[in-house]
Amino acid sequence: MESADIEEERESTFDFEEHGREALSEYLKARSHYQALALSVERIIRECLNRLQTKINSVTSRAKDAESFEKKASQPSDIDPTVPKYRDPLHEITDLAGVRIITFFPDTMSEVEHALNEQFSIIERTDKSDALIDNERFGYQSVHFLLKLKPPRTKLPEFARFGEDIVEVQVRTILQHAWAEIEHDIQYKSALAIPEEINRRFMALAALLEIADREFQSIHDAESRIRTDARERLIAGNLDVEITPDSLKAYLDRKLGVDNRLSKSTYDWLVRVLKGLGFADLSQVDACIAPFDDGALSRITEGWRQGQATRFEHMLLAGMGETFLDRHPLGNEPSWAALGTDRLRRLREGGIDIASYDPQNSSVE
Repeated sequence: MESADIEEERESTFDFEEHGREALSEYLKARSHYQALALSVERIIRECLNRLQTKINSVTSRAKDAESFEKKASQPSDIDPTVPKYRDPLHEITDLAGVRIITFFPDTMSEVEHALNEQFSIIERTDKSDALIDNERFGYQSVHFLLKLKPPRTKLPEFARFGEDIVEVQVRTILQHAWAEIEHDIQYKSALAIPEEINRRFMALAALLEIADREFQSIHDAESRIRTDARERLIAGNLDVEITPDSLKAYLDRKLGVDNRLSKSTYDWLVRVLKGLGFADLSQVDACIAPFDDGALSRITEGWRQGQATRFEHMLLAGMGETFLDRHPLGNEPSWAALGTDRLRRLREGGIDIASYDPQNSSVE
């Protein structure tokens, strides 16, 4: 037999399963290294995104699952099915260490990419939506990066062992991630294999998810514009501004002084209180509390100066009197009603002229 024929016969009977088992044996010895690599990259990304104040849903890392590695190492070549796709799987498979970043909005993905470029050497960037279209596969877009630690960092003792190691980083929105997770349970991976009716439904669903992603982004952008506009109007002295947690905080910070102890939930609650009382905008709030000294009210009712939120409620109580107690969301709670009644009594006894402002008719009696 000719030597060429012998080589052809040897390759045609290549044992892919044995190749995978041998590769797995080597990988299991090194898996802890890739776990440490993935975790290190995850930490670097977290610290960078925190510093840039980039809001994301999650950052997770992992070393490739052993079963998944063996399956991948056993694959035949796409070009020549008689030979393995990876001759040296441990060095040719590039997702042994992986990090996944889930964002809330599509635009944040570009911010994440900027952070990755700042911290790492990007070897390859792949938009998976292009590959899905080319291969007539179902799916939903995400962006994958192959990257390495930059030389300045690899010179540090804790990173030196990672040298030229490659990490795969996936960046997706929450909706893209949801699709990817569900896709694992979809029987038909190719549009050519699926019945036409199901094919149309899958395509419609993919389009809906993409529209939803864009709409979430649009809502986020609109909310940001409204918040910025409200703050600019407040600075200019225009109080015809809708009451929201953000606008109320901006107003009270200017009116009563900043109180960094208060959380967003406090302003969420105060907005609920104001809307329950009948207020529609900050001009009404200002008209109600304008005649009163917050510090004086606080000292009369509590004996000392209280925080911003409590002083504000004291002013509302003085501005509305019994109406404040009747309409307050906690007005039906006996203990709260008793406390409010006692505070109102103290204000009157302290010489405060209690008003009866009603935001529903914007008048003071």
